[in-house]
Amino acid sequence: MSTLSLPPVLTSPRDDAIQLYRAFKGLGCDTAAVVNILAHRDATQRSLIQHEYRAMYSEDLLKRLVSELRGKLETAVLLWMHDPAGRDAIVIRQALLPDLTNLDAATEVICSRTPSQIQLIKQNYQAKFGVFLEQDIERHTSGDHKKLLLAYVSTSRYEGLEVDREMAMKDANALYKAGEKRLGTDEKTFIRIFSERSRAQLAAISAAYHDMYGGSLKKAVKSETSGKFERGLLTILQCSENPAKYFAKALQKAMKGLGTDDTTLIRIIVTRTEIDMQYIKAEYLRKYKKTLNDAVHSDTSGHYRTFLLSLLGPNN
Repeated sequence: MSTLSLPPVLTSPRDDAIQLYRAFKGLGCDTAAVVNILAHRDATQRSLIQHEYRAMYSEDLLKRLVSELRGKLETAVLLWMHDPAGRDAIVIRQALLPDLTNLDAATEVICSRTPSQIQLIKQNYQAKFGVFLEQDIERHTSGDHKKLLLAYVSTSRYEGLEVDREMAMKDANALYKAGEKRLGTDEKTFIRIFSERSRAQLAAISAAYHDMYGGSLKKAVKSETSGKFERGLLTILQCSENPAKYFAKALQKAMKGLGTDDTTLIRIIVTRTEIDMQYIKAEYLRKYKKTLNDAVHSDTSGHYRTFLLSLLGPNN
């Protein structure tokens, strides 16, 4: 489901490639033209533009963009040039590299994706980096956090909406016994249930937990676990109930207070634009009483701002 509000594109990928080449020519780059073309093309069109550009100018468009763009705009545009699964693979790989380690980013991407998305990410990961995603998780994470991520990427889950109420009550009881009811926490039970149950089933478990024990499963996770492991569990749980709400909150956090967490801002806007951005915008408006576009506008500037706002589409 693409939510990119694209105007009808009247140019062909070949025309776009010619326009980009012209934008790079001469003194300095016509950045506005580059942004205007690329921000309004979907994944298929972007791929065709790259193909045409290489055929016509014997040059890799991505390499050319690296040499022409700078800073946050460069980061955002380069990430945007890939298809969703390839992009997720790149984000995870960069987040797991020792010199750039950002385990929160890796956790967010892995734990917020559906099983079919994870399958595509794993294929892309191996094709691009010559290593299995599981090997990198094994190498660069530790403890219960590692166990959760490994279980989550290697378990095939049902993606439909049907739920088993009886099983949800059993799982809620198992989680209660593994956490709030005992001294210490039985992490294995949390990992097993959170990695094996479908999104719809996990949402049903959360509802059953509340009905049976009066407290929320989210609160139980917060009080029973900590650190990256807690973050992974909460991401899985919140995305099972309402992924758009989860991302709206993460965007608000990235823009709150002094300074902006541009890494997070770019990652979420670029990776969700072609998936569920209209829902994220609706959740953002509902929760924070201002549009996501307005928030981004006040926290960014220049071509970088123009690019992100183009991806977000109409200010509503």
